[in-house]
Amino acid sequence: MKVLIVYAHSQPTSFNSALLRTAVDTLTAQGHEVRVSDLYAMNFNPVASAADFKERRFEGHLQYDREQKHAVAQHSFSDDIEAEIAKVIWCDLLILQFPLWWYSVPAIMKGWFDRVFVNGLMYGQLGRFDKGGMKGRRAMISTTTGCFPGMVAEGGVMGHLDAMLWHIQYGTLAYVGFDVLEPFVTWSVRYEDDGARALYLQKLAERLQRLDEVPLKPMHPLSDFGSDWKLKADIAPRTIGHQKFVGASVEPG
Repeated sequence: MKVLIVYAHSQPTSFNSALLRTAVDTLTAQGHEVRVSDLYAMNFNPVASAADFKERRFEGHLQYDREQKHAVAQHSFSDDIEAEIAKVIWCDLLILQFPLWWYSVPAIMKGWFDRVFVNGLMYGQLGRFDKGGMKGRRAMISTTTGCFPGMVAEGGVMGHLDAMLWHIQYGTLAYVGFDVLEPFVTWSVRYEDDGARALYLQKLAERLQRLDEVPLKPMHPLSDFGSDWKLKADIAPRTIGHQKFVGASVEPG
């Protein structure tokens, strides 16, 4: 299996770095081919701009997604984007390793999505979700947090973890066609001792040794939606983002 790990942490001494090393060592020992995009070490530019294209279809106002589509046809992306696209197309499994910051990925990883998940190749006219360009590949989040599990359980002060990760797992990975595995999450890392952190590394190794046993996140194929772009009446919501919203009424005065 070919595995791409996209890694976003600036410190080589971080626990994220330890998780990365564990993943690389474990997967390599199993005979898998592993490549790593270490975004900070690469000094990856997260800012989408006109410089991302060696030639333009539309001069003047930058229509970024339309320029992406043109660059796919003309092979005219900047060299750094072209290299990252090739890695994603190459892989069978994409792993995102990052610390959870402000309910999301670090900015450098968000910029990687913006510049590398391109229109015309991974989504767009060709399709999205179960019709997306990455169909047949898998993806998994591995993230560290500073909170305790109860904080992101049902009714937790931070809100449910599924809601926190929904825009990444559904709105980014599943959107371009990946089958998304249940995330690997380490809790309250800075408050744990070395023994607890070592156990997390062991659990990650065990997870990666049994990837075929890891369940997929429930997702909706496009066929679950009607011509109005809403779930059909006989389809039960499978993700937290499709559950019915119950708004709270506020008494006047």
